[in-house]
Amino acid sequence: MHSDSNALTEGSIWKKMILFALPVFLGNLFQQFYNTFDSWCVGHFLGDSALAAVSSSGSLIFLMVGFFNGVAMGAGVIIARYFGAKDYDSMENAIHTDVALGLVAGVALSVLGVAFTPTILRWMDTPEDVLPESITYFRFYFCGAIFTVMYNIFVGILHAVGDSRHPLYYLMFSTATNVALDLLLVGYFRLGVGAAALATTVSQGISATLCCVKLVRTKEVFRLDLRRLRFCGKSVREILRYGLPSGVQNSMISIANVFVQSNINSFGKAAMAGCGAYSKIEGFAFLPITCFAQALSTFVGQNLGARKYDRVKKGVTFGIICSTVLAEVIGIIGWNLAPYLIAIFNDSPEVIAYGTEHMRTIALFYCLLAFSHCIAGILRGAGKATVPMLTMMLCWCILRICYITVAVRYVNQLTTVSWAYPITWLCSSVIFLIYFLRADWMHNFDRIDAKKAQA
Repeated sequence: MHSDSNALTEGSIWKKMILFALPVFLGNLFQQFYNTFDSWCVGHFLGDSALAAVSSSGSLIFLMVGFFNGVAMGAGVIIARYFGAKDYDSMENAIHTDVALGLVAGVALSVLGVAFTPTILRWMDTPEDVLPESITYFRFYFCGAIFTVMYNIFVGILHAVGDSRHPLYYLMFSTATNVALDLLLVGYFRLGVGAAALATTVSQGISATLCCVKLVRTKEVFRLDLRRLRFCGKSVREILRYGLPSGVQNSMISIANVFVQSNINSFGKAAMAGCGAYSKIEGFAFLPITCFAQALSTFVGQNLGARKYDRVKKGVTFGIICSTVLAEVIGIIGWNLAPYLIAIFNDSPEVIAYGTEHMRTIALFYCLLAFSHCIAGILRGAGKATVPMLTMMLCWCILRICYITVAVRYVNQLTTVSWAYPITWLCSSVIFLIYFLRADWMHNFDRIDAKKAQA
């Protein structure tokens, strides 16, 4: 039995996109909340060194998880395309292959994360007084990495078919669980940073399990049958074709961000704690960016599958405008409230000063980040994942590393490192804008589709 209630190929464009994007936004909000609550608990109950250990986690975690999440995004594009085209047999093969790949990847990531955490942390110049707690936190986290990978796989499938509500419900429940465990294990028993990572792992496990149960029990065409998990050759090739560019892109950006983090680490644990506190705030600020980028990928994928090209163009325009305007408004608010926001995590004057300096350098340029992410999401939905991969590798990885390597030699200040983000966002935005305006495929979907049919 199939229902088109989740399809983005019919009805009001702005209503459909907002109704899809709003649960994504709220879900990401809850996920960011419990990640932030980890830092708040650690900072208030365990001290500066523990906060520095946890706060520096984002870059390394995204380095290890980002590749597999990128592949999951590619699978989502394929599933959305088949869903929009009503090619349910191909969609079923893609779903079961996607889940099978996720299981293998999750086990591999857990092993690699636990094994290589100390080595990578030393490459990042993590201070010796922070290193032991950092190793503990990361190893606990990566023991449950399979839950993180599978959660992203399952959510990618649900989003691809237009269901963004159920992942929100599951995240709300897992967030409550995470908060309760943080207060119990970290706040009451004072078990250390490993307990904070354990709370996150348990919460991710709950979310992944609930998503899996939803897919197994649904009567819709995207039902998951665990007995039919397999590697379909065609689906594997398609997932890798669309997913590998996004995975490589995420990994390369993560490497650059790890490089940035290592430079932040060189300014000491106060800078680590301040910038780490900002990274938690930044996670909230980026939510409109990420939710519209995800909505655009799904919207473009489904409507291209349904060959509704005019609808694609209208939806793209609406999504870009909403995302960039919201991001800039949030950036302006963040710039003005920076000291108060940083103080939520730590009331040390030095930590607040570093965090405020970092935030006020970056916040007013959120519109550039939003634009780049939206165009990247559009291109992924259109099957052009190589374009954002190359653009972001060039700007957010190679250029970012080159800039810091040269600039810090001459001006060895935290602000110099902070400027790496606005500068590289501007470069990627310019490249994306040129491609978006000039690319023939953007304005001639029907002709391109006809050529593919003839081939």
